[in-house]
This record gives sequence, C-alpha cells and structure tokens, in this order.
Amino acid sequence: MDEGVMKTYARADEVFVDGFGAVLRDRDGRQFLDCLAGIAVSGLGHAHPALVEALRDQVGKIVHLSNLFRHPYTEDVATRLCRHTGMAAAFFTNSGTEAIECALKLARKAMHVRGTPARTAFVAVEGGFHGRSLGALSLTWSEKYRKPFQPLQAVTWVKPDDVEGLAQALRQQQAAAFVVEPIQGEGGIRELSPAFLRAARELCDETGTLLVHDEIQSGCGRTGRFLAAQHHDVTPDVVTLAKPIAAGLPMGVCLTTSAFADTFQKGEHGSTFAGGPLVCRAAQVFLDELDHGLLGNVGERGAEFRAGLEQLGRALPIVREVRGRGLLLGLRLHHSAEAAQKALYRQGLIVNCTAGDVLRIVPPFVITKAQVQDALACLRNVLAALPAPTEAQKEKS
Repeated sequence: MDEGVMKTYARADEVFVDGFGAVLRDRDGRQFLDCLAGIAVSGLGHAHPALVEALRDQVGKIVHLSNLFRHPYTEDVATRLCRHTGMAAAFFTNSGTEAIECALKLARKAMHVRGTPARTAFVAVEGGFHGRSLGALSLTWSEKYRKPFQPLQAVTWVKPDDVEGLAQALRQQQAAAFVVEPIQGEGGIRELSPAFLRAARELCDETGTLLVHDEIQSGCGRTGRFLAAQHHDVTPDVVTLAKPIAAGLPMGVCLTTSAFADTFQKGEHGSTFAGGPLVCRAAQVFLDELDHGLLGNVGERGAEFRAGLEQLGRALPIVREVRGRGLLLGLRLHHSAEAAQKALYRQGLIVNCTAGDVLRIVPPFVITKAQVQDALACLRNVLAALPAPTEAQKEKS
C-alpha cells in the first residue's frame, strides 16, 4: 500500500470514496460518523449541495489565474473575513502553515519599518502547534516535530497561562511577535485562560510586540464565535485562519489590523496559487452558510456534545477531563486514549488522539442532533469497556 508515496503518514487501511454531511463511506459500503472532519477542515461536511454546485460552476469558468490578475471573488471574501474578525486586510495562502509564515514575515518587516530591525526573536507557548515549515516548526513545541530539523529559529517558550513568565520574556527578549493559539489543538484542546489572553494583549502593547493569534483550528466559527478570542473580547494584531475556510479546499489567510495593513510593499510577499477563483468560490459558500444559520448549529450541537461528554465524565472513571467549546472538544482520559480511538474507529466513529491522552472531537459544522447522540452512545460503549484507572494511573495523569 502507498506505493510511490513518501512514508510520512500512518494511514488507516480503509479507502473512502464518498460521503454526505457528517458521514463517510468506504469502497466496501461501510459508513463512518466523521467527528474528525479531515482534522477540523470539512466544516460543511461531505458533498454539501451548495458547495458542489458552486465548484462545478467555477471549474467550467476559471480555475486559476495567479495574483497578477483580478477575479470577482477576492475582495468579497477578504472584506467579509475582515468584518468577521475585526481586521483590516487579508493575505491569502494555501494552508495554515503558510499563513503563519506570512505572520512571521509581517512581524519582522514591521520591526524594520519601526526602525528596530534587531527585534527578530519570537515568543510562543509550550504545547503549541503552528505548522511544519521551518519557520512555523520553530514555534511548534513538541520535540518529536522539531528535533530532526534543528537548528531552527530561536524561540523563547512560556508556560500556558503563565502571565509572569510571558511578561519576563517579552520585556527581556524584545521580540518581534508573540504567537499563541487561544485554544491549543495539537496540544490537547487546551483552552488558555481569558486572563492570560487579556494580559498578553496588554503586555504586547506595553513592549511594542505584535500579538499573533493562531486560530487555524479554533477559528472560522468552530467554537460558536467566528474567533475563539472573541469569547474574551481580545483582538490581536494578526490572526491566521485556515482549516474550514474553503470547506475542504486548500486555503489559509493571514489577516491584520489597519496599523499593519500596509507593512508589506509590492513584491515583498506572494503566492502563485493562493486566493484563486476556485477556492474563493468555496470560501464564499462557507461564509454564506455560516451567516445563514450554520454558526447557530455549531453552538447548539456543541452544547449538546459537551453536556454529553460531561455526563460521561461523571459516569465513567476513565474520563479525566472535558475540554474545549463549540465543536472543538477534547475528552481527556486517564489511560488508553489511543486504544479508545482505535476501538471507536472499529465501531464506525472517527476521532483522533492528540497530546497522548486526549480524544479530539471536531465534527463538521453540519452535524445533526441525532448524530451527536449517536457519537455519544458509541463513546459510552467503548469507554465503558475499558478498565477503570488504577490509583497509580490517576496520580500519573
């Protein structure tokens, strides 16, 4: 299997051929409830009728132009994203990693514009994940990702929710930017405290550091607000998005406030493929659905899912903690998270395991009330079959 492909992924044996809504189907006809959504990507699920219609129409017109020419959708998507985020300008990319790279270059250039080009350092949070290119990888905490590619960009790390540590780092390092996920995805669906996020805003203002929010996983409505930080009334200088923004097509975006909207001059940053007519048509459909009630479904289904997970936590000793909000949820176990994920998969429920002990649950935004209950029932059946944690396991976790 995987002949001719670099062996970089541990892939399941099933071959998926189609889907509908939150359901995937393999070539043997078996159906799976998809609560992973391509790792938080397929916000509209599979074979969404409006998306299918728009993409078929666009493929019959223009697929690619490059950014040397205009098409009808760039400014519409950019201005709508700015309205949703409180930003002033957008740069389109092909991925979240590229959006982070754009943010890092923007921060460095902003320091040059200010006349402080020596401010080249970055500060990030332990447990964070920001991508796998060399710049983004430098900010990614896990040693297993970074070690084979060192040396990387020097980064000062602070612990989650450590306001004093952040203050010390920003005041001593004179960094170009502080990069943070309001909710850490790969870090185990760990939500940073409102107090820490607000303090970060104040400290970045005090030290002249750009505040970059990585909302690639938590943004675009996944938590019930367009940005997770909006739950806490915190506005960054730069925010990066990707994942569901083009409903499964490769698209990211780096957005910034009016203070930094003109930082890049012509030719200082670019992308051959990014922001083309096909992906922008997909983004239009996604934003239309979000504006026309889908965001409400995220909030309602997310509340139902979280309530069900909390009930599991009260009933099953193996559950240590429920994390997240909206449809960005994590179920932390005392042991056997990977075994639980595999057992759920055998029962037809797709989730994944992150940070070693957390089941990540990030279904499509279109998941139904009945499907939430089906997922909870499957979780209950699988987790109830696992042994209760020993006292040693409780202490270790």
